[in-house]
Amino acid sequence: MVSTYLNYNIVSRNLTQSLTRVSQQATVSRDTAYYKENIGKVKTVDDLLNDYRLYTYATTAYGLEDMAYAKAFLRKVLESDLSDANSFANKLSDKRYRDFAAAFPFGTTGSSTNAAQSENQTDDMIGLYTAVAKRGVDAIDANKNYYNLAIGKITNVNDLLADDKLRDYVFSAFGIDKNRWSHDTISKVLSSDPSDPNSYVNSVWVSQKDDINANITKAQAAMLDAAGKIDTYMAALKQPGADMADLRRKIDLERTRGSMNEVSILSYKDALETIDSYVALAGAFEFSPDGTLPTGTSAQTAAQLSDTHTKYVNSQGAAYLAADENYAASLIKQYRAGIANVTTVDAFLKTPNVYNFALKAFGLDPEEVSPTIIKNVLKSDPDDATSYVNKLHDDRYVQLARAFNFDSSGHITTPVVAQDAAEVTLVMKDYIIAKTRFTKDKEQAELRKAADKDAVYYQKNIANIESVKDLLADRKLIDIALVAKDLDPAKVTTADLRKMFDSDLNDPKSFVNTQKDPRFAELVASFNFDDDGEIARLPKFGPQTRDQFMETQHKYLQQTLETQQGESNPGVRLALYFERKAPSITSAYDLLADKALAEVFRTIFSLPDEVGAMDIDQQAKVVEKHLNLKDLADPAKLAKLLNRFSALYDIKNDTSAASSSVVTLFQRGGL
Repeated sequence: MVSTYLNYNIVSRNLTQSLTRVSQQATVSRDTAYYKENIGKVKTVDDLLNDYRLYTYATTAYGLEDMAYAKAFLRKVLESDLSDANSFANKLSDKRYRDFAAAFPFGTTGSSTNAAQSENQTDDMIGLYTAVAKRGVDAIDANKNYYNLAIGKITNVNDLLADDKLRDYVFSAFGIDKNRWSHDTISKVLSSDPSDPNSYVNSVWVSQKDDINANITKAQAAMLDAAGKIDTYMAALKQPGADMADLRRKIDLERTRGSMNEVSILSYKDALETIDSYVALAGAFEFSPDGTLPTGTSAQTAAQLSDTHTKYVNSQGAAYLAADENYAASLIKQYRAGIANVTTVDAFLKTPNVYNFALKAFGLDPEEVSPTIIKNVLKSDPDDATSYVNKLHDDRYVQLARAFNFDSSGHITTPVVAQDAAEVTLVMKDYIIAKTRFTKDKEQAELRKAADKDAVYYQKNIANIESVKDLLADRKLIDIALVAKDLDPAKVTTADLRKMFDSDLNDPKSFVNTQKDPRFAELVASFNFDDDGEIARLPKFGPQTRDQFMETQHKYLQQTLETQQGESNPGVRLALYFERKAPSITSAYDLLADKALAEVFRTIFSLPDEVGAMDIDQQAKVVEKHLNLKDLADPAKLAKLLNRFSALYDIKNDTSAASSSVVTLFQRGGL
């Protein structure tokens, strides 16, 4: 086995060589062609969810193939408004969901087009899928081979559950959540005989099904009853002398009751699915009630082994077809269906499901706010300090204006500027962070003051740029943009920048796309220049700019690589992950908040795992004692740290004898 040290260094220098070969594979080529031909037809979340090939392509591209079965969950992700910190996707700790929502911006789009993605987004998505497809095909075969080799060595339930790869394979095949499971429960299920009515799986789990089905019937009846009462109350509202306040209160109560029962039904159905999975799991193995195997008996018969393989393969593909068809339409779904047809501010005001939802999303009561105010807000420029919306001095209205793309006449449009206002704000923010990173107290205050001044300069002058020539003529302006991308201006000539802006972003062989650092392409994509280098109204990308989408692509490709390497060597995955996350670490607490980063840190400095159980402030002091955080911004020093990690990881985990040569280098101070 190749050592972590050697494997990490090989991988870190060869990141994308196999992508072209993968794109030429027959299956990948067919799926890609289907995606390109059909993604333009997608207008709503349902269109994407109900097209199995498109949906599988998309979830696979964003590393969510293991969650594709949970369509109700991913619906909420896709319908999230990412500009709202309290939206569903933003509340999830796993950033993959926010990336997925950003790639298909149903929740925040103000686009006049009905397609979920633009042509450029489609092309970028194809690049993502190409990388993931190879991992998917190879991983399924590798996992099947490992399972075939290892399952014959299993002698008891604990052996099976202790082997991460075997356990994950079984859990995927039988629909068990590998992130939430009880060792005791699964052990008893595996040791059960489903044909024995007194076995654990039958007496404890199957026995609950009648009660659960009864609860479903009861909840469904309650939903129908609530719907009937709502109809009655709605009709009563139209009668002369009706008590409007009381009737509205009753309607709200019934709607709440209906929603609560809807949630209960989903929960009950999940419970039934769990029971079915347990029964199937119990029948897939030959373990005795005590968890052992009878002498001469294998863990699985040939038929059971074949069935497990079939279920596993289906879980990676066909199982994604599963959908909860009974999941009722929500207000968010109605909003997304309606917004696709809104092309003017007036249409927005006249579409209740859209109007009410949007206002409530920003904490505004539709019954208390004048539609005239909303109309003027949406026609305002939130970046103009003298505009109507800014004179209201209420950030809720400013955020509402930013959420839509209306011009002063109330029609949907895109700005004809060198850089969108949202992008300018992002550059200013990232520039300030880059200039003040790792600084403290007085030094930080002074640097922040200077950075703020530069950021204001950028905001003021970028508005006057009308061409690439204008941009490159102001070196201070372009340098600020470079620093915001964590690129060193001193290492980039104006001549090379000109070649980058003259490049075709859609051509993988163009000058900018052949640069080692993909952030240069992201920089070019962040500006609105046409082929002649002049500012232009480029095709809409919803709420996502070109550079943000390209950044998503790069991050996902990196994530894919890390996952692939982790399948054979977790240490390499940790090293690559740390390398990717290092630029975002600005304090000891950033490092400690991520268990993977903290593990790398402890390994580098040979600290015991018990350090992770200390008070967080004490851990921060340990980090500051051992690690100069500024070293993380120095590529050479970061590489040295990760070389040390990769060698010490082998020692700590005894991964292979091959690590001995690297250990010797450390002992001799050779790294």
